[in-house]
Amino acid sequence: MAVIHRTTMEPSKMELLGRWLPSRPWYSGPGRAEDLRRVGGFRLDDPAGEVGIDMLVVTDTGSAEPITYFVPLSYRGTELEIDDDALLDTAEHGVLGTRWIYDATRDPVAVDRMVALLAGGAQAQHGTDSDSPDLSILVAAADLPAAGSRLVSASENPVGTDITVAEGQLRVHQVLGRSEPVLRTGQVVLPWTAPDGSTVRSVVLSELR
Repeated sequence: MAVIHRTTMEPSKMELLGRWLPSRPWYSGPGRAEDLRRVGGFRLDDPAGEVGIDMLVVTDTGSAEPITYFVPLSYRGTELEIDDDALLDTAEHGVLGTRWIYDATRDPVAVDRMVALLAGGAQAQHGTDSDSPDLSILVAAADLPAAGSRLVSASENPVGTDITVAEGQLRVHQVLGRSEPVLRTGQVVLPWTAPDGSTVRSVVLSELR
């Protein structure tokens, strides 16, 4: 399981996201994202131990109404040869050194782990504690492979990103609403904390049929 290092990262995740989020088609804030707050999320393990996979939930409080986003990120020790706009930037990690921070919906290892989670073949891990499964993440397994999925394409839209793998399709829901979902087959639901302190549950991954 991935080890969570209690250290610094410069620039921070929130600083990186603040610069990158306004460039996405599903961003609906005021044109900048300077007031981001982490309100939930979890991690996924890379079996090879090379790629960090962080499934962040952040609320942008800089607009008239707070807007909450689900943002999967991946962290690598070397540059990945994919589209330039998939790279948020590099950051200096206090233990691991230079890390390349990517939009995980375009990272083949992260996509394989998202598909595995959706298929019931991977366990969500706590976002800030090492070696701790996150049992608050609910999964109704999809008919997708539990390992070895091959990323074909990723297409962004106003609500998130649709990912095609060799064996099927999934949607990453990146703009989160406040309505309580009914868990259905082929979905992942996570809890997050609303600005008023209440707990909200949202679908963040689903199989597209």
